[in-house]
Amino acid sequence: MSLHETVSAERLHISFFGRRNAGKSSLVNAVTGQRLSVVSPVRGTTTDPVQKAMELLPLGPVVIIDTPGYDDEGELGALRVEKTNEVLNKTDVAVLVYDASEGLSEEDRVLLKTLQTRGLPVILAANKTDLLPAAHRLEPDALPVSALTGEGVHALKERLADLGRSASKPKLILADLVQPGETVVLVIPVDESAPKGRLILPQQQTLRELLDLHCSAICCQVAEIPGVLASLKNPPCLVVTDSQAFGKVSPLVPAEIPLTSFSILFARYKGQLDTLAAGAKALSALKDGDRVLISEGCTHHRQCNDIGTVKIPGWVRKYTGKELQFSFTSGGEFPADLQDYALVIHCGGCMLNEAAMRHRMELARAAGVPMVNYGVAIAQMHGILKRSLEPFAIDF
Repeated sequence: MSLHETVSAERLHISFFGRRNAGKSSLVNAVTGQRLSVVSPVRGTTTDPVQKAMELLPLGPVVIIDTPGYDDEGELGALRVEKTNEVLNKTDVAVLVYDASEGLSEEDRVLLKTLQTRGLPVILAANKTDLLPAAHRLEPDALPVSALTGEGVHALKERLADLGRSASKPKLILADLVQPGETVVLVIPVDESAPKGRLILPQQQTLRELLDLHCSAICCQVAEIPGVLASLKNPPCLVVTDSQAFGKVSPLVPAEIPLTSFSILFARYKGQLDTLAAGAKALSALKDGDRVLISEGCTHHRQCNDIGTVKIPGWVRKYTGKELQFSFTSGGEFPADLQDYALVIHCGGCMLNEAAMRHRMELARAAGVPMVNYGVAIAQMHGILKRSLEPFAIDF
């Protein structure tokens, strides 16, 4: 996968925040070299977050997000501010743009404190410096820029690159589990829920990493597992399956061959496996009447046997034997208040960046609500979670 093909969830998310008419959209256009956002002298021209995946030199693949003014007013304005807050939850690096001729407003200072409290790297961009006298003093640490003349735009891009490199940590899916020349079997069911003509993102990324590691990858469906294993001179070093097939795959893979799922691999990839594995224990503690939130990070056409709205609720009811209440969210929708729930069951989050998933897990932790993802939950309910965690030395 080239840099140009890097999926949005794997790109650094850079968001521009500030008051209406601070020149956020003009600065975004100047930084990207594109007319990404509509600009005008009218306050509140940007009414919804605008985002674009692109290459930003010298940094590389990023997602640039322009947001509505943080000081928007009225009923519609409140909804726009809410959308801006949602962008905060997936931001890796923030640019706070303010009108240098007016100085930092109270709203700017509140937003700056919010960004800093969240631990986000922040660049304070003093825009419209072309309108200032030479002796004008800016806020400490502010970077002088002018979206109109281009002054300071190169310096802003260089600082974004520096912060971006610090915020981006090299991550590997299974490089520590395999050696060059070894064979890995990837079990990829093709059923009514499989996308037509392509593999889902975790399958693509795992396969590509195995090729980069000079390993052999054998892809098959569940029925082909016995034949594939019998054809190999040496057993595979690992079998990775789609979580939905855990129950069928486990009996077909000898106990001495490590077995896990794409969902579990990606929970570890995003740094959440320990927490999600601990959350699986909450499945056994559910009581009649408990509310369970099932959340997906993407939006897709629901199939008649959809995993989130049909299969997982069925498995949970069967596993617990309890009468439970299920709620469902998808895409960017996720409750800020989780206190009414006894458990959150989340998808693998392959379409969400790490910051967005980390925010959702922090909301659950703050509310004292356990969270588990699809793969970990399915493995627990099929009695094979301990086995599926063995490759990662996690004590469950």
